[in-house]
Amino acid sequence: MSDQPNESAAPQTGDGSEAQQQKPPAMRVLGQFIRDLSFENIVVQKGVGGEVQPDVQVQVNLDAKKRSAENQYEVLTKFKIESKSKDGDAPLFLMELEYGGIFHIENVPEAQLHPFLLIECPRMLFPFVRRIVSDITRDGGFPPLNLDNVDFVALYRQELIRRAQAEQAAKAQADA
Repeated sequence: MSDQPNESAAPQTGDGSEAQQQKPPAMRVLGQFIRDLSFENIVVQKGVGGEVQPDVQVQVNLDAKKRSAENQYEVLTKFKIESKSKDGDAPLFLMELEYGGIFHIENVPEAQLHPFLLIECPRMLFPFVRRIVSDITRDGGFPPLNLDNVDFVALYRQELIRRAQAEQAAKAQADA
């Protein structure tokens, strides 16, 4: 057994300095906020008679932008939730929520930053969005609506496909 201290197993470069190891990505939530919230109880306004079976549709949009402070980004999740009666398509309620977060992100390569902002950051915000939707629908006179998990990876992929198709259509139109 040697009395010498165990040295780092980091690879050595030709000049004797240690190769720079990549640090793992780091993300901190600096703040969260409701940018916009509206809830319309259409049942109370117009009235719907009898037993109602609701059909709920949820639309999700995402947006992210760099802030002036270094390594800070603002991410917005936009939810539009419509509930209609399965019988007759009468609207029951409409809820729109823009919920944002301010994130400090380090050690994410530039090529991976866009998907990181539109997948990982919304995942961090979603439990709070779910709680707000549940509370607002309950306070609005309906049973609490517990949103299913949102697959932000699938949303991101769909948006990439949509953008590629839009670019192809624009290019085809310009060539015509």
